[in-house]
Amino acid sequence: MLNKRELTEADIRTKFITPAIEQAGWDKITQFREEVYFTDGPIIPSAEQYLKAVKKLENLISG
Repeated sequence: MLNKRELTEADIRTKFITPAIEQAGWDKITQFREEVYFTDGPIIPSAEQYLKAVKKLENLISG
């Protein structure tokens, strides 16, 4: 029996999420992308210093 708690995020995406999206009729080539950065990590002013925000990575983006 498959224990989902032992799977990685990538395993869950590969085994469950991507097949469900494809079964719903989405075209894997033209309608969604994986591992896409959606911000450049802007500089955030702080009272004491300036901090560079961490780039945010989205695992799945629909197009």
